[in-house]
Amino acid sequence: MLLIVIFSASSCGYNAIQSLDENVNASWSEVLNQYQRRADLIPNLVNVVKGYAAHEKEVLENVTNARSKVGAITATPELVNDEVAFQKFMQAQSEMGSALSRLLAVSENYPDLKANENFRDLQAQIEGTENRITVARNRYIKAIQAYNTQIRTFPTVLTARMFGYKGKPNFSVENEKEISKPPKVEF
Repeated sequence: MLLIVIFSASSCGYNAIQSLDENVNASWSEVLNQYQRRADLIPNLVNVVKGYAAHEKEVLENVTNARSKVGAITATPELVNDEVAFQKFMQAQSEMGSALSRLLAVSENYPDLKANENFRDLQAQIEGTENRITVARNRYIKAIQAYNTQIRTFPTVLTARMFGYKGKPNFSVENEKEISKPPKVEF
């Protein structure tokens, strides 16, 4: 009888759910780590650009405001379990990415700024950070996929329901229709 209980408990998927949930949390922590790195670099980038492009006030204010929005959201591992909070976080990060893109585009109008060693170093840091964010997000997406698949697969689905485990939200893009169109290249 004890052998049946042990076998049943080991095949119920509870341990697999725990392992995958921890993997999701660790993956999410790495995403947050990279977003924090980006947020930490932005004030330095803004200060360097200010010296060259003081009349680009609106762009600089947009970056500062976007960073404030990101900073106002408490990002914890539990954020992935709250779809509304998760969407707010993703919206703030999207705004931050857009503002950064506009800020980096400003450099095209200022050859002296592009030649500035501090700006080049910070731009390289930002680009590297954006790549790290992409890698971290991809790992998180894979962790979410494994977790959500596990809790929807029989017999683990029974264990998941019994203990109240639910699917976790994945990354999405707001402008899916826009980004699915091929870009127009004009010379």
